[in-house]
Amino acid sequence: MKQAIFFDVDDTVYDHLIPFRKAVQPWAAHIEQFPYEAAYHRMRYYSDLLSHELGGAGQMEQGASTELMRRRRFQLALQEFSLALTEQEAEEIQQAYLSCQFEIECFAGMKELIQQLQARGVLVGLLTNGAEAHQRRKIKALGLDKLIANEHIFISGAYGIDKPDPRIFQLINKQTGTNPAHCTYVGDSWRNDVVGAHRAGWSVVWFNHRQQQRPEAIELTGEATNLAELYQFLVEGSKARL
Repeated sequence: MKQAIFFDVDDTVYDHLIPFRKAVQPWAAHIEQFPYEAAYHRMRYYSDLLSHELGGAGQMEQGASTELMRRRRFQLALQEFSLALTEQEAEEIQQAYLSCQFEIECFAGMKELIQQLQARGVLVGLLTNGAEAHQRRKIKALGLDKLIANEHIFISGAYGIDKPDPRIFQLINKQTGTNPAHCTYVGDSWRNDVVGAHRAGWSVVWFNHRQQQRPEAIELTGEATNLAELYQFLVEGSKARL
């Protein structure tokens, strides 16, 4: 069976903290040594929590409830760090965040990693949560649409199934003709990426470049904290399996 490696997008192939920092900085500049990374993690936590209440990240397109959620996640996250936002301020941060999300580049070496895997005959794809049009704009901004075939790009909004639901991984196996035993998923989120892929019977490489603690015991193919370690698990590992 053909070996396949799928990557998450946000904070896996590029640094998702950069657009967050750019958006929040004007409001946090008066706070000495504002903990942007910690605040970013809380924003992602509330984003997952609130989008779940709306039916999942994959269901979110434009609408009043979605816009409220996007403002509210900033209010809830930043108030934990002594930064209280009005509705208007949260809206301004959200709009700045949206515009910054498309001013992004892949981590240095990420594209080369993907190309090396493809050169070894590995099927490389993407699996990301989110609204389809929004995530496709990110993928295009990153230039990944030129490296990865469209039929190997899966966005939860197109299917109404979000990670960590194992059905999205099963759908990929069905549509690509791959077997879970020969598939590896690479992602930064323990809840969405590690847990979801593990439940679907995939191997998992946790790209833990923010060096978070493991919340539970799950057998991993590897845990990488930088691109060099990720290369070792994926390229050297795939060479051994071919």
